[in-house]
Amino acid sequence: MENLHSFSVFRLSDISREGYESLLKRTEDNLDYFLQNVPRIIEAVRLEGDEALARFGRQFDKAEVLTANTILATKSEFENAFDELSPEFIETLEYAADNIRRFHEYQKPEIEWRVELRPGVHVGEKVVPISPVALYSPRGKGSFPSVTLMTSIPAMVAGVAVPIILTPPGPDGLVDPATLVAAKLAGVELVAKAGGAQAVAAAAYGTDTIPKCLKIEGPGSPWFVAAKQILSSKISSRLPAGPSEAMILVDNTIDPALAALDILIECEHGGDSSGFIVTWSEDLAEKIIEKIPYYLAKLSEERANYASTVLKGNQGGIVIAQSKTQAIQFVNDFAPEHLQILSEDPEVYLSSIINASEIMLGTYSAGSLANYLLGPNCVLPTSGAAKIHSPLGVMDFMKTVSIGKVTKVGFKEVAPKTEIFAKYEGFDAHANAVSLSRLDLIEKK
Repeated sequence: MENLHSFSVFRLSDISREGYESLLKRTEDNLDYFLQNVPRIIEAVRLEGDEALARFGRQFDKAEVLTANTILATKSEFENAFDELSPEFIETLEYAADNIRRFHEYQKPEIEWRVELRPGVHVGEKVVPISPVALYSPRGKGSFPSVTLMTSIPAMVAGVAVPIILTPPGPDGLVDPATLVAAKLAGVELVAKAGGAQAVAAAAYGTDTIPKCLKIEGPGSPWFVAAKQILSSKISSRLPAGPSEAMILVDNTIDPALAALDILIECEHGGDSSGFIVTWSEDLAEKIIEKIPYYLAKLSEERANYASTVLKGNQGGIVIAQSKTQAIQFVNDFAPEHLQILSEDPEVYLSSIINASEIMLGTYSAGSLANYLLGPNCVLPTSGAAKIHSPLGVMDFMKTVSIGKVTKVGFKEVAPKTEIFAKYEGFDAHANAVSLSRLDLIEKK
């Protein structure tokens, strides 16, 4: 690695195998502290239910007015939320909700299918929603109505009968108004003021106001992640969402300033993010680096510090490959959460990319669009999990049930073979159930 204009530059031709593997690593939170302290929170919620939720809301979220009787958002709170937001923002949320819903409706599979594999042998599947399901919307330093839309809408499209949104209360004891509006637009009526580990515990065990859920989805704090780990036998969830990561594959057909502009999108999340620009042109790399300070200066001091930390460290900067093939291989080895292909002809690269949670194509396709309202889900696998996992989607809220039906014609073909199989494995009842005695019983009736 070298430091050009204070930003990190990694030449793949110069680094060892160990150095290459180091580039693929992410900054991971050490959960030891949280794993040690979360059990007491979980146990309190298991024993005390809503009383514990209210107490932790007062303790952790500074919501002094929160009580066990005010855990659920009321009808008037929903109505007031619409009054607190500008018409312009409500229209934007409606637009986003419409795009997200349309995308996930295309994802929804056929509810039932059957096929005749052989004469008289019919098999198939039916797809049914999982319910109840908890949908987590983090709050932290701000609020994320985008996450509310991205978790709630696919759940509703899937047909989840009892969805509930869990989100930390503010100091006023209320839910962020944009989150309530997003919930309403998604069609979710149950919103509970519960965050962090206590939210996971409430969903896992149930309380007087929060139904016991089969699954919980959404990103959250280390407290939230630790609780999901501990309660994994009680409530299902996907992989925890780690720090944000972005990668931009760029060629000489575009203005280098675009890469400098877009690499900051995910880097501004925090100093633990990852952000790499990948190219095979030394000249292009230098031009991009020269543009970065200009766009950093347009950020707030806090966001600029986050982005600078990433781009000057070991988890961000410019990666210069020896060839286009090597650059694409690095992308696939890294398996980024967000991948943007900056080129006048991005489609030529698409077939070669197999590992990325999300791919944005071309100069107009800024990552911000996908984060909020393009339609595809923004709850994405991180830390290389894109090699085996998919973005959050409708099927995360559904399950399949196999169907089989055999007629008399089909039975005469498959039963003797099944009997042979069962006898080989030593299962007498299996064999007897498909023997000629079955036909005798059916025909006698």
